[in-house]
Amino acid sequence: MARYQAGIRTEARITHAARELLGEVGLEGTTLKSICERAGVRAGSFYNLFDTKEEVILRVVTEAIGAVDPDPDGLHTDTVADLVDAYIRFIVGDEAVARIYLQLAVSGALTDDAIGQRVLRHHERRVERFRDALLRAEPSLSHSAAGTRTEVLLATMNGLAFRWLLDPQFDFPVHARMAAHPNTQP
Repeated sequence: MARYQAGIRTEARITHAARELLGEVGLEGTTLKSICERAGVRAGSFYNLFDTKEEVILRVVTEAIGAVDPDPDGLHTDTVADLVDAYIRFIVGDEAVARIYLQLAVSGALTDDAIGQRVLRHHERRVERFRDALLRAEPSLSHSAAGTRTEVLLATMNGLAFRWLLDPQFDFPVHARMAAHPNTQP
């Protein structure tokens, strides 16, 4: 049992170190060596828990996304507005992690098949959640129509997030909410 607890603590230290480094030096500056040094572990201990640096970075991103989940218990009570607000909180709440997520989603997914598959699975789960929330709000929609509207909404919000990361003066929350509800006024 003590060995198991030590592994959990080591994993937490590695994840914490990666999160700090991502915020301080970005994706390119976050190396396996710097993560291990910051966490106070050897590379062998790292590889006992994670296969690659990208895996621990994806863990950091997954935890950040989970922290803003409006329905963490999976009760299917979230609305499209809840999910949009959660995405906004993720993007503006931790810019460093959001930047890494978007960077991995584009460049990492295009150059590394394993990362690409993980990003695609994450996107598909988000599509399901948004589509299901949309169908709860508009039961007359077909499954296909709700899926298409969801894909367009997510693509729009991702584009708006890129815009905000390039121009922090851009009002991402207002634009993201308008993308979800185009008939509302800012």
